[in-house]
Amino acid sequence: MGQQEKVATSLAGAVSEGISASLAPVDAELARHYPGDPGTRQPIHTVYVPGDVFAAGTIRSWGDQALAALDEHAPDAATFARVLGIGDELAAPVYDRVRAKLAAEPVEDLRVDFEDGFGVRSDEEEDQAAARAARLVSEAFASGTNAPYMGIRMKCMESNVRDRGIRTTDIFLSGLLEHGDLPDGLVLTLPKVTYAEQVSAFVELLEAFETTRGLPPGRIGFEIQIETSQSIVASDGTATVARMIEASKGRATGLHYGTFDYSACVGVSAAYQSSDHPAADHAKAIMQVAAAGTGVRVSDGSTNVLPIGTTEHVHEAWKLHYGLTRRALARAYYQGWDMHPAHLPTRYAAVFTFYREGLETAAARLKAYVAKIEGDVMDEPATAKALAGYLVRGLDCGAVGAEEVTALTGLTRAELDAFAIPRRSATLTAKV
Repeated sequence: MGQQEKVATSLAGAVSEGISASLAPVDAELARHYPGDPGTRQPIHTVYVPGDVFAAGTIRSWGDQALAALDEHAPDAATFARVLGIGDELAAPVYDRVRAKLAAEPVEDLRVDFEDGFGVRSDEEEDQAAARAARLVSEAFASGTNAPYMGIRMKCMESNVRDRGIRTTDIFLSGLLEHGDLPDGLVLTLPKVTYAEQVSAFVELLEAFETTRGLPPGRIGFEIQIETSQSIVASDGTATVARMIEASKGRATGLHYGTFDYSACVGVSAAYQSSDHPAADHAKAIMQVAAAGTGVRVSDGSTNVLPIGTTEHVHEAWKLHYGLTRRALARAYYQGWDMHPAHLPTRYAAVFTFYREGLETAAARLKAYVAKIEGDVMDEPATAKALAGYLVRGLDCGAVGAEEVTALTGLTRAELDAFAIPRRSATLTAKV
């Protein structure tokens, strides 16, 4: 160790204690506002199915239709890779994993839609559809045929549809309890939020429901859909979306960008409404900054160009969807919407390629960081967190396998989680 240095100090312990006492309120505010990532799996997409269309076999049907689209328009790995521009070395691994995913877990997150996809119906018809959705979702979780996350999108809190949205939410949640319990994968989506007060009102609704049914406070969370310019910037120039996160009282789990409603709101012509429009990038960047560190995840929107019809058209639509998904992933939007079963092959292809093409590099950098091996890149703890998070996301969606990640990094899944979410895990001692 060498010569022991003489350690000299000048300040009394009371100085440090005083500073800590003065910053105690700030410490509490940081912990409350920025608890960090919840450490749960984030689905890579959300599928919306109208309330009158949703059925017990919907998830399997989407997987079968997606596989049929591959069989018809890309029956082998080489064809699929050529259409999307995937390199030869990844063509077969990605194609095989896409087909396996569509066979085993075609949908990661499903929302039974009672808003735009359902439209305006009679109260009796919506009542029946909401009760039916509750029964089918409960049965899916009981039988193991569920997507990891499932729930509804109700009508918004605007005055003309508010009562209907409240009633549908009540019927659905009450129905789940009548058929058993609220599933762990339950997700609600509140659309067309414009003012933070609408979020507060929805919180009030959920608080009342929990009290009435004897549920633990805060049991029910929800996503906020960002579909209006007012939800991004308020009339006084402040970021409304940050107010909405605060108004949720810790219940908000996600911010979902609504591509077409938002585009129309800011005057983008129909032909140019897309998730890569500059107006979309601006909105999502504000959402991303507002949500950072809060535990609220950000989701991209969708494309309305459907991969149906001739093979030529399907290939063009696939290339578009693949490109938009890859673009979103590079910008740290790890979730998006899919509007048609034939979108699933390119959703998974884009995600799997994203994680597989960087697997060896990310694993090597993390392994070197853990072992304190010097190289041509000097990574810091924040980068190690990002590297581990990248690998964990790849594992969660099935892009990479646990055995190959462990072989490349020397780390178990628990150790990866400790790096990816350091504030919620015990400190992992670096290996020597």
